[in-house]
Amino acid sequence: MNDRLNVAIVGAGIGGLSAALALSARGMNVTVFEEILWPREAGAGISIPPNAATLLKRAGLRGALEQVSTRSQGLSARTSQGEPVPTPPASIAEQGYQIHRVEFLNMLLSTVKAPVRFGHRCVGVGETEIGARLTFANGAVHDADLVIGADGIHSMVQRAIGLVSRPTSEGIMAYRGLVQSQRLSWAAELRGLNMWMGAGRSLICFPVSQGRLINVVAFVPSSRDMEETWYAPGDVKALASEYEGWDVPVQDIITALDQTFRWGIYDRPPLPYWSKGRVTLLGDAAHPMVPHFGQGAAQAIEDGFALAALLEHARRDEIPATLKAYQDLRLERTSRVQAASRKAGRFYRSMGEDPSERAEKMREWMSAAAWIFPYDAEKAAAALL
Repeated sequence: MNDRLNVAIVGAGIGGLSAALALSARGMNVTVFEEILWPREAGAGISIPPNAATLLKRAGLRGALEQVSTRSQGLSARTSQGEPVPTPPASIAEQGYQIHRVEFLNMLLSTVKAPVRFGHRCVGVGETEIGARLTFANGAVHDADLVIGADGIHSMVQRAIGLVSRPTSEGIMAYRGLVQSQRLSWAAELRGLNMWMGAGRSLICFPVSQGRLINVVAFVPSSRDMEETWYAPGDVKALASEYEGWDVPVQDIITALDQTFRWGIYDRPPLPYWSKGRVTLLGDAAHPMVPHFGQGAAQAIEDGFALAALLEHARRDEIPATLKAYQDLRLERTSRVQAASRKAGRFYRSMGEDPSERAEKMREWMSAAAWIFPYDAEKAAAALL
């Protein structure tokens, strides 16, 4: 008899693939289902902060990460006019990475041993007498011991276990884009995370693809209801008008953009639960958060590794209780990170331009890094066993 748990994951994004990596490494049979026919991601950069990088490196991905990423080198902050804002000394933050999202997903796809079945749009999730069953729009059916919903902010699995997530607009939208480094004469001097902050607006940029590209994210006020998607086309001229009169590098970066995409920023309160029977959630399906602390992908990665640690020695009859323990462990932490991310966004867009005032707020905001970055999700899960 094969005692290895059979796990089905809905969603082949960062959270789903990271979970597949961690679960497979601990001896479970994993199958990942993804509704799109082939990987498709908007060109964008993301941060892999130390709390996630620790887990990935422990899983043997240090070399692969360093081949496609740019090492974090601290934070440089300025007002809209370029006045430096003092920041805490760089330390543990430098243990993370900045990476192109597409390159990161391709790396995970090439590393994960589990089969990834594209073109499978999940339309039903239910429990059976001995496990859980997925049904798909193409007529396929799949039985497993448990199901993990890693299918994002519009999660079908979330709805299947009786949850409704109600988004609230932050009143802002983000413009995202990538600039070729060779277009900026000063790009070689760009290190780590660079941030400009002004009244109601902020702009962040950092190098990815080993410095060949600069990832740009600009947050501006908006009274429009925007889609929560990275694919809505934006207008570079409209973006430039939002930052007229700002520091010269900000205007240089925007001028160098060939195209940009708009992204509506919405907040959500923590869900009351994530797990029901043999079905659970992770990543954005469980705890979508505003992007201002760069922890969305990191928290999804933490979810997968914590869940794998808890399930490794679980019997089939212990699955519901194990998923409940996972939910309780992760719900507390991710709720705190959600709140820290929300607070960071308010700080970025605060009205004061005085560097010393912003420095004081920066110290208060960065205090969250002291408990977010050193956290080890696997060790926290192991402590429950």
